[in-house]
Amino acid sequence: MPVQVLLNIFIAYLWMFLQEDMSILNFFSGYFVGLFILLCIRRFFKKPFYLFTLAAIGKLFVLFIHELNTSAMMVMKHVLRPKIDVKPGIFKVETDLEGDLEITLLSLLICLTPGSVVMEVTPDSKVLYIHGLNMPESRDSVLKSKSVFEKAIKDVTRK
Repeated sequence: MPVQVLLNIFIAYLWMFLQEDMSILNFFSGYFVGLFILLCIRRFFKKPFYLFTLAAIGKLFVLFIHELNTSAMMVMKHVLRPKIDVKPGIFKVETDLEGDLEITLLSLLICLTPGSVVMEVTPDSKVLYIHGLNMPESRDSVLKSKSVFEKAIKDVTRK
C-alpha cells in the first residue's frame, strides 16, 4: 500500500510539473489521473488497490463512531435509571480472527458494547471471556455486534 500511495503522489507531481502552471488544482487533477492509472495496473501489485483499503478503514471508523455513540446513550440510560436492575455474568465468545492487531481491535470494539468488558483472551487468541452487566441482553448484543466487528476488521487487515 505505501508503494501505491507514493507512486500516486509521484504521478500527481509529474502531472503538475508538465502543466503550464504549478497549482494545487493541477496537483489534484494529477492525483485523480494517478488513481485511474493505478486502478488500471493494479493487477501488477501484490497488495490490493490502496483506495479499497482506505474505504475499509473509513467503514471501520464510522462503525466505531456509531458504537461509541450507542454505548454512551445506553450507559447514560443505566446511570439515570432510579433502580439498578442488573444480572451480571461471564460468558465466552469464540473468534476466528488471527494476530494481535485483529484480536486487540475486536476486544476494544466489544468493550464499547454497553455493559460488556473483555476480561481475558486465551493464549491461542481464539476465545474471549467477557463480563456482561445484564446477562441475557449483554450476551445477545455482543454476539450480534461481534459478527459485524469481525467482518469490518477482516476487511481492513486481510486481502
